[in-house]
Amino acid sequence: MTALPRVDPAQLMELLSVSLAAYYGDFTLAAASESLTASQGKTLSVLRRGPASMSALATTLTCDASNMTGIVDRLEKRGLVQREPSPSDRRVKNVVLTSEGKRVIDVIRGKMHHTLDGLDRLDEQERTTLYALLERVFVAQPATARP
Repeated sequence: MTALPRVDPAQLMELLSVSLAAYYGDFTLAAASESLTASQGKTLSVLRRGPASMSALATTLTCDASNMTGIVDRLEKRGLVQREPSPSDRRVKNVVLTSEGKRVIDVIRGKMHHTLDGLDRLDEQERTTLYALLERVFVAQPATARP
């Protein structure tokens, strides 16, 4: 069995950059096909995981709270999201995906042909491994943060 070549972090970062550019290009085109901006589509995508406060959305999407208000206002006018009082703090409004919003984000994801074609080249085990690795790198909280 031959040893795999060593891949340093810079090479991984470059490949992640290329991968994310391809993913977001695909996502932006799919969102535009539903008459949404990439930011509006990303908001729907985040809300597909569950309701979120305006401040949490702004943090997740790395945008100013005033921009988030405009994005949510436009999505609400289209009936894709609605604002609801937070069950834990009546001063906070949560943004919730409507059934139409769920349908639209699912349509967007279904139109991401470049991304889906790439993932289809992986078998079940490879997809499971990729999922576990991405979750470990980007979702799992580290024990200590770097300065």
